[in-house]
Amino acid sequence: MFEILYQDEHLIAINKPSGWLVHRSWLDKNEKVVVMQTLRDQIGKHVFPVHRLDRPTSGVLLFALSSEIAKLLSLQFAARQPEKIYHAIVRGIIDKPGHIDYPLIEELDKIADKFTNKDKAVQEAITDYTPISCVEIPVAVGKYLTARYSFIELSPQTGRKHQLRRHMSHIFHPIIGDSRHGDLHQNRAFAQYFNIKRLMLHASSLAFTHPINQKNVVVNAKFDDDWLAILSVFTN
Repeated sequence: MFEILYQDEHLIAINKPSGWLVHRSWLDKNEKVVVMQTLRDQIGKHVFPVHRLDRPTSGVLLFALSSEIAKLLSLQFAARQPEKIYHAIVRGIIDKPGHIDYPLIEELDKIADKFTNKDKAVQEAITDYTPISCVEIPVAVGKYLTARYSFIELSPQTGRKHQLRRHMSHIFHPIIGDSRHGDLHQNRAFAQYFNIKRLMLHASSLAFTHPINQKNVVVNAKFDDDWLAILSVFTN
């Protein structure tokens, strides 16, 4: 059963666990248990996705309960109107806020995007980040005797594919658990110390305008037990 964060006759938002595909995909054609079908069965209604979260990312995931509402919400996301807040654990120490303005070429999957145009233009991509706390653990990584990590807040101003993962890698603070853009050695050290192997990226908050009553809606998703166990050792 998914944790329902918000629901009315038009919308539903859940706290998506890490590891769940939103819908069936060529990325894993053998995966039969996905969010859309499971949530449909849970509430007894069809659901329509309006934005995406990567499979390993947890947190706020919004669905419409009709295709008409889905179209209205999709227009908001296309216009960058919703405000998103994520939290992540990254390699190294970040001690001051920053602004990343680094355009990205759309990242294509070899299987899922097999027939997609490969010559797409570079897209504007902007992310703001703010440090919250940090930790140093007694695990040797390479030539270093310890490993250091930062707990940060991320505010994407654009919505490019894998934007947060690629942006943090670009400034040499990759998100822990990212097998594609991250630091394999740091991922192993983190997993060894905390006994948790996953992407440490969580969609904490989503604010948008309700497509029917035009009121501002803010949906927040709490951290799961893995996150809480890890954050208990971080210092301010």
